[in-house]
Amino acid sequence: MYQKKRYFYLLQLLGLLILNQFFAVTEALAADTPPTNALTNPYGLDALWANGDWIARGTLLILLIMSMASWYMLVVKLLEQNRLFRCSLDAKKAFWQQTLNTQSLAQLPVDSAYYFLAQSGIHAKEDYQGQLMAHIPLNTWLENNLNQAFDQVQARLQIGLALLGTVGSTAPFIGLFGTVWGIYHALTAIGIAGQASIDKVAGPVGEALIMTAIGLAVAVPAVLIYNWLLRRNKNAMADLHAFANDLEKTLLGGKAPQR
Repeated sequence: MYQKKRYFYLLQLLGLLILNQFFAVTEALAADTPPTNALTNPYGLDALWANGDWIARGTLLILLIMSMASWYMLVVKLLEQNRLFRCSLDAKKAFWQQTLNTQSLAQLPVDSAYYFLAQSGIHAKEDYQGQLMAHIPLNTWLENNLNQAFDQVQARLQIGLALLGTVGSTAPFIGLFGTVWGIYHALTAIGIAGQASIDKVAGPVGEALIMTAIGLAVAVPAVLIYNWLLRRNKNAMADLHAFANDLEKTLLGGKAPQR
């Protein structure tokens, strides 16, 4: 046991000596190596903003605003969809166990679409009286009111998706506009210089390539976000449609679903 501990301590000491020598050699090499200036890219994004004209800067600002709008819309729609999905199965089950009236709405979250649909259906049945009963059947009256409420919820969920689709479809063309503008600068520089030297062409061409890359970087996330949110909306609307059908059936005197 003593021998094992002794070997263990010797290995530790040997490891410390090796590390000490390694750091000593590294410091010596660093001291002998003359410092070098960091290479700067004269045709990067900073140079594009510093040397570009107002059209190039405006194109960059438009792409930046479009990108910020896409990510902002992602956060807003996720919060809105999460509020919709927050109406859990337990809450809906408790709602169906109650007699459908204004008091039963307390079982649902007030800020949810389920509450809005249930409130529209219950109020529609309560308002079905007087001359209305002689001119329109109850099922048609309830169906019209629930469809109207359902369309309002669907329209609210789709707010902002058109913006994402617009960004995804137009950002590449805005980047392409920057590309064309950069190529125009390159041709202008060649014409002024009288020769196609690399120093006259590299800057504008680099500007053109940066614009193309930024346009794609803005468009691709917007398209992915649009498709993802659209699929989540379809799932939410399918659940809401089933809830509206059960609500109409129950308000017409049918048996409440056992959910």
